[in-house]
Amino acid sequence: MVQAKKAALYLVIVFVLYTIITSPARAADLVQIGFEGISGAAQGVGEFMTQLIS
Repeated sequence: MVQAKKAALYLVIVFVLYTIITSPARAADLVQIGFEGISGAAQGVGEFMTQLIS
């Protein structure tokens, strides 16, 4: 099972590197979308906590 996890991790790393090398603009777009999603989630949690306190 550990070997399968290592193999999957290596495949993901190779895929990410391939994507960055072949299409850096697209990779940057995907990272930006990810950070926007994390930011939106954090804002939602902040608003929720604010409403709990109010």
